[in-house]
Amino acid sequence: MKIVGFVLFWISFGMVLMLLINNTFVGILLITIFMIAGFNLFCYR
Repeated sequence: MKIVGFVLFWISFGMVLMLLINNTFVGILLITIFMIAGFNLFCYR
């Protein structure tokens, strides 16, 4: 259950960050980079 809380915390952090960025291209670029990095760290470590 701790991992669910950790994931929810970072999802909310990302939502706040996207409110502050106000640039769709940069937001999509960051989402893509973080999804690839998260997948690699979760699946290959």
